[in-house]
Amino acid sequence: MKAPLKLLSPAKSAPMPRAVMGIHRLCKAFTVNRTVVPVLEEISFTAATGELICILGPSGCGKSTLLNILSGFLQADAGEVLLNGKPVMKPGPDRCVVFQEDALFPWLTVEENIAFGLGGGLFRRKKVRAEVDRFLSLVGLLPFRDYLPREISGGMKQRVALARVLILKPGVLLMDEPFASLDAQTREEMQNLLLGLRETFSHTILFVTHDVGEAATLADRILVMGKNPGRIEADIQVNLNRPRRREDTDFHRFCRKLYERLRHQG
Repeated sequence: MKAPLKLLSPAKSAPMPRAVMGIHRLCKAFTVNRTVVPVLEEISFTAATGELICILGPSGCGKSTLLNILSGFLQADAGEVLLNGKPVMKPGPDRCVVFQEDALFPWLTVEENIAFGLGGGLFRRKKVRAEVDRFLSLVGLLPFRDYLPREISGGMKQRVALARVLILKPGVLLMDEPFASLDAQTREEMQNLLLGLRETFSHTILFVTHDVGEAATLADRILVMGKNPGRIEADIQVNLNRPRRREDTDFHRFCRKLYERLRHQG
């Protein structure tokens, strides 16, 4: 089932403002069969307001662990995460996560899923309805507001998941391979939608992926991670013009260099 998708044309990248998130010398290890296994070692970088950073690396390099630390779901063994200069100690509404699985409430409609985070008396009913209508329109799902998750496609579910966090107006959006399970056409649609929404809301986005083409399509910067333990091996500024076309020579050249870099990290 396909729904009309509202795509917004992204503009060329603008100069990045001040850092909103600072990650300093993060380390994390897990104990497996009484053996301490280092997962992350000395991870440091900053993310500016409105910047879209892709975290790219082979399976097992600690990308999802890093995102869980940034979200506050997991505590680092050493180092610190600062958001607007304040330590991140736990999950909060200033950071929202979109996972690979949509994690929608199956008993709630599309509209009710998107409105869920606005409960608790924070908004009057009319204001909630107006906000939900706005975000349903932005993600192209107005005609599907009364559908249950089981009645819509995988791509539509991810649009609902995206709208559900964006309506909370977080400063930072953390995305853990959110389009990995989608077919190629739907995945491209979702990438375009994300870029358009990013131009509208100017969120800082940290996007975990193992897909070189996806990283080259989306990112202002790409952090390439190695593993055993996970480290940032390269911090690459993406200077390709927007909108980016996969058939362009410069795009192919950039992806080849990224593949070459990843081959040495696997």
